[in-house]
Amino acid sequence: MELPTRPRTAKPNGRQPHHALSTAFVRNAAQAGRYCDGDGLYLDVQPSGTRSWVQRLVIRGRRRELGLGGFPLVPLKDARAQALANRRLARAGGDPLAEKRRLKSMPTYAAAAEAVLAQMRPGWRNPKYGKDWLSSMARFAFPRLGKLPVSEVTSADVVEALRSVWHERPATARRVRQRIGTVMEWAVAMNYRDDNPCDRIGPVLGPQQDLVQHMPALPHRDAAAAVEKVRASKALPAVKLAFEFLLLTAARSGEVRGAQWGEIDTADHVWTVPATRTKAKREHRVPLSRRAEQILDAARATGNGGPLVFPSARGKRLNNMALSGLLKDLEIGAVPHGFRSTFRDWAAEETNHPREVVEAALAHVVQNKVEAAYARSDLFERRRQLMDDWAAYLDQDCGRRDRSSGEALS
Repeated sequence: MELPTRPRTAKPNGRQPHHALSTAFVRNAAQAGRYCDGDGLYLDVQPSGTRSWVQRLVIRGRRRELGLGGFPLVPLKDARAQALANRRLARAGGDPLAEKRRLKSMPTYAAAAEAVLAQMRPGWRNPKYGKDWLSSMARFAFPRLGKLPVSEVTSADVVEALRSVWHERPATARRVRQRIGTVMEWAVAMNYRDDNPCDRIGPVLGPQQDLVQHMPALPHRDAAAAVEKVRASKALPAVKLAFEFLLLTAARSGEVRGAQWGEIDTADHVWTVPATRTKAKREHRVPLSRRAEQILDAARATGNGGPLVFPSARGKRLNNMALSGLLKDLEIGAVPHGFRSTFRDWAAEETNHPREVVEAALAHVVQNKVEAAYARSDLFERRRQLMDDWAAYLDQDCGRRDRSSGEALS
């Protein structure tokens, strides 16, 4: 039996109906009007014959109408289920409209990753890290996850994204997993989802069998020969000077290439690397040996008067390939960072300097929290003797030249 039509603004009198409509009625209803099913659910029939679902609810004290979709795309059974869920949410103090807006604005995984990158980028000291971050995501994560709503990404999706590289390129896979997890944590924080699917994938992917690969480094007995080879090369003076200064100070490549004259104290014979340019994000004082100061004198004489100690030919900071490319061209079997290991091996094998002094010279952070709480001193004066001994060791195999003339520096 066909229900009587009701005016659009009318509310059913008496007891509210419950499941008053049938699928056959909904399919065949032709007369324009609204037909009540119960739970505030109405079938809205337009003069054109278009049928859609509307629900009337009181949400936080205000009467509202929610569109639940059109028929037959949304059948009667689904409309009833959604209407009941909305009513329960409203009675509990929630807002079905807010949830609907949240789902409508749900970003894809790729869009979420872009948002995370924009949020984190200002905190990274090296802008190239952001490029690497996005590149690895575009290569390994986006093909599987990129177009999915961030709320719909599952643990199975993450496993499939990582499966091809998990055992073939373990280190890369771990970085990508961490980055995928970071995006998922952002989605949780933004209330787009309740969990992080990366938390449950470890047992599924299985253990990795990668081997630790150390950066190529020279034996300490070959370090002086490498210095001589660099001095005799046709590289730019600033590059040659930067290399030897890196070796003498056991500093990181980026710290040396970014060194500025304002950081050098010639009176106290110290180079102070600011916290913004150190890996540990804390200031690091480097005692300068006599040989290191001679290099600085040569750099000052050959420089362009700018703030950088070792500028490029254009007066800019040397790029990260300046030193590594030089070593490769000269067939020196090491990378710039490897000379920190060379220094560490020399100190352990050829000297009696305490381990904590050597670690402080390398600006390593004390990992033990209890030990770190008491290790307040940077052991500067003891490190000064260590660096003088290191300079003397390198000098003994370099022909014992008179450095004061600056010979072979340019």
